[in-house]
Amino acid sequence: MNPRPLALRGVRILDLTMGWAGPLGARYLADEGAEVIKIEGPGHFDWWRGWDLGGKADAAMTHEKSPNFNYNNRNKRGVAIDLTRPEGRALALRLAETCDAAIENQATGVMAKLGLTYEDLKAVNPSIIMLSMPGFGAEGPWSAYRAYGSTVEQSSGLPHLTGRPEDPPAMCHIAYGDAAGGMHAAAMLLTALFHRRRTGEGQRLDLAQVEGLMQFGIHGPITQSMTGAPPERLGRRHPLHVPHGVFPCTAEDTWVAAAVTVDEAWPALARLLGREDWAGDPALTTPEGRRAIEDEIEAALATFTAQRTPPEAAQALRAAGVAVAPVIRSADLLEDELLNARGFWAQVERAHVGVKPHPLTPWTLDGQRTPIRSPAPTLGEHTEAVLRDLLDLGDGEIADLRREGVLA
Repeated sequence: MNPRPLALRGVRILDLTMGWAGPLGARYLADEGAEVIKIEGPGHFDWWRGWDLGGKADAAMTHEKSPNFNYNNRNKRGVAIDLTRPEGRALALRLAETCDAAIENQATGVMAKLGLTYEDLKAVNPSIIMLSMPGFGAEGPWSAYRAYGSTVEQSSGLPHLTGRPEDPPAMCHIAYGDAAGGMHAAAMLLTALFHRRRTGEGQRLDLAQVEGLMQFGIHGPITQSMTGAPPERLGRRHPLHVPHGVFPCTAEDTWVAAAVTVDEAWPALARLLGREDWAGDPALTTPEGRRAIEDEIEAALATFTAQRTPPEAAQALRAAGVAVAPVIRSADLLEDELLNARGFWAQVERAHVGVKPHPLTPWTLDGQRTPIRSPAPTLGEHTEAVLRDLLDLGDGEIADLRREGVLA
């Protein structure tokens, strides 16, 4: 099969992001062929490379070995420019002049201190798109607060909906705000790029990351607005499906997630659990009826799964029409049959870490995922090439900037 054309080839994006949310949004576009130029500071590089500077950390090249950084910055070109220096700012503006869009997720006020606001970029490139990703928006009473994925999760209200009824609000602490923010950033940039292609107009985009989490718990605001009270926390249970939960298997800390999502599956499940009386009870044919004995159903189901491995339990329950899957650890995803059958993993070689598995795009176009064309850049790997190719800087100018500490 011939590789399909890359949808965003010819688009150039200036990446001024750090961490997860911003780099992920830019990477989605890089995966589809956009030329993404990531700027890092020589002494203040992307913090997802790591926190250690100098001494043993530099000798061990720890800033080049972070899986999180390497996953989120593949297919990008990396330059190291000190943006706090006037010469560095001037280089960034010259690069912005060649770009279709820029993306940043710095704390509110940072871009203004650097002299790289939308107005600054628009002065050199009137049609540029600039996406900013403050946690709580660029304006309003919360705009000055710094945010991480976990604090965005708190402020979205999601923990109030998470946990058992008798428990206090519980955080998932997977930093959902970052992942959701990155996906929304990619969608916003694509929309703005389509608009720019049609009209020639650039624009400033303000993505409040907290809003990207609202749909995770949208039933909360809806219930509150309709009834005047928030919904009850249900733990592993579900407002529509009974039973619904995570059930233990034979070995310690092994589980299956299972749910009866269609009423037709209930009689078969009841018989599988050895409860012919439940299978024939007309009061249990609906979720509302089963809710009355939900504790008993869960206990019987847990007894059944506890005698089996996750694959064995899943196979038996699936045969009864139950929606079910083993709960697997992150590392086990590498061996997941469905992901491997769909060509989800690719082996990528990168300096300092060797060959490592990388997830490909979660989407396919024309039945194909886009390949990984290059690993994440080492710090400043493409500095000289980018400055030569895009800004026509000569060797002498680059050497002078490097000697003065503007480049690294």
